[in-house]
Amino acid sequence: MKQYIIIALCILSANGLFAQERQSKFFKKENIFTGGTLNAGFGYQSTTLGITPSLGYSVNKFIEIAFCPSINYISQRDYQEVGDKLRITSYGPGAFLRILPVNFLFAQAQYEYNISKFHYIPVIGSNYINQKLKIDAHSLLIGGGYASGRDFPSQKTYYYFSVMWDVGHSINSPYKDNLHRSVPIFRAGYNIALFQ
Repeated sequence: MKQYIIIALCILSANGLFAQERQSKFFKKENIFTGGTLNAGFGYQSTTLGITPSLGYSVNKFIEIAFCPSINYISQRDYQEVGDKLRITSYGPGAFLRILPVNFLFAQAQYEYNISKFHYIPVIGSNYINQKLKIDAHSLLIGGGYASGRDFPSQKTYYYFSVMWDVGHSINSPYKDNLHRSVPIFRAGYNIALFQ
């Protein structure tokens, strides 16, 4: 009876070791990265500035995924009508999928849920009133960019530049101008491999 217990314990231990080995092949701590981007967008009488930190994982040499909350400041002015101003502060969670077919080029899709605080400032003498409003919006950013210094797996720390557009349909998106057109979002960022 003791032999069966010892054999069973050996089999369970071996199975645990193989499971650990399989898990370490799937998840490698040296593939975890952090970093973030600074972004700027300029459209028709519209300016967007923001920061997006990130914490992610390189699945393999071609695919990276990350959690990336963001905060943005948007300023819009209507010069042709009455000169009113609109200021927006937007923040919220997000995530991206980055595909790197080669080490220096990538395509990226990024989803963001944005909570926006609007402040409408009419010009002096206008019939409109000063208003504040809080709304939410979903954004789906699509674009691509250039990565420099990346050579997976030996070098996973790199900087990059990208251009993205919001292809979502939310008119309240912080990435649309006052005519509800998507403006290009220029981003510069840095990925830092944490355990390389």
